[in-house]
Amino acid sequence: MMEETRAKLIAAGRKAFAEKGFAGAIMDDFTAEAGLTRGALYHNFGDKRGLLAAVVDEIDSAMAAEAHEAGQRAGGGWPGLLAEGAAYIEMALQPDVQRIVLLDGPSVLGDPSQWPSQNRCLQATMATLRELAEQGLVKPVDMEAMARLLNGAALNAALWVAASADPQATLGKALAAFECLASGVLAKQGACAE
Repeated sequence: MMEETRAKLIAAGRKAFAEKGFAGAIMDDFTAEAGLTRGALYHNFGDKRGLLAAVVDEIDSAMAAEAHEAGQRAGGGWPGLLAEGAAYIEMALQPDVQRIVLLDGPSVLGDPSQWPSQNRCLQATMATLRELAEQGLVKPVDMEAMARLLNGAALNAALWVAASADPQATLGKALAAFECLASGVLAKQGACAE
């Protein structure tokens, strides 16, 4: 019953935050949509900010899973790592991702690199980089530092796309720059595309 209540509130929160943003959404939006009371919201999330954190975690975790699938379709390894970063950046074009995760999330919840969902992404990136290092494909630098910088580049590119006046045009620039920067970790580098 508790999981069902949480799921209803998260779904209602996602809808309200996507339509009205964090500032415009009110608690009655969540509770009425879910058919629950304010008490259920307070009990499960503490407040509106707690509900936003749960919604962001759900969406960001789904983004990471979708990015991972893109990496698998690209064959894993280095091409997979680039595909994961590109997929994450491309998701910044989705209106609910833009508003909830990339605009409201950082302004309300603080530094995205501290979110649990981002930490899970970091661990996955570190694992891939360690595999690539064992194969001699990436430069011998600290894997955590490299993973943090690659993930940070993808996240900041997505933030840029989401906040841009022309997200579609910004996306192309962000993807090209991400690939160029990421390729700098390769043991043998090619030239970046202009």
